[in-house]
Amino acid sequence: MADFEELWNDIVSKVTYAGKSKYQPNVSQFLAVCSRNYMHIQRWLTQEPSEGTYWQVDGEFGRLNVRLLENTKYTQLVEISRCVGEHVLVSTPKVSVRIYHDAKLAEVLTSQQIYQLRPVYDYPNMHMHHRDEKYQVNAFLEELLKIDNLTKFICESDI
Repeated sequence: MADFEELWNDIVSKVTYAGKSKYQPNVSQFLAVCSRNYMHIQRWLTQEPSEGTYWQVDGEFGRLNVRLLENTKYTQLVEISRCVGEHVLVSTPKVSVRIYHDAKLAEVLTSQQIYQLRPVYDYPNMHMHHRDEKYQVNAFLEELLKIDNLTKFICESDI
């Protein structure tokens, strides 16, 4: 598999795109979406959660399942998933989110089968990620968090 990836990268590096400049991520746009995600999450994040705590947030348009994976003084790591029903064709969206309380930002660290998001991807690439995949996944989190205008906390348990 490694040989195939090396061959692929060699082929891609030799391809030139006429008139195309190198992709530059829009950092202010990325920070804005991370800030909005932080504000959405703060509406239902519990005050003194302990690691392993699991809770659900119910809204008019769906339910979020949240599990606290890590809790430090300035950051938290949560896993957020949204039940989409019993459909076999649709997988449950699930993301791991690092919450930075000092910077007031929430950033997606992992999503579905992507275990480490790079800031920028070359295109084309082996996994066909977008150049701005990191931004796209954080924008997806923003949509995932929109379960209604006034979310409410419904249950909490330690697992």
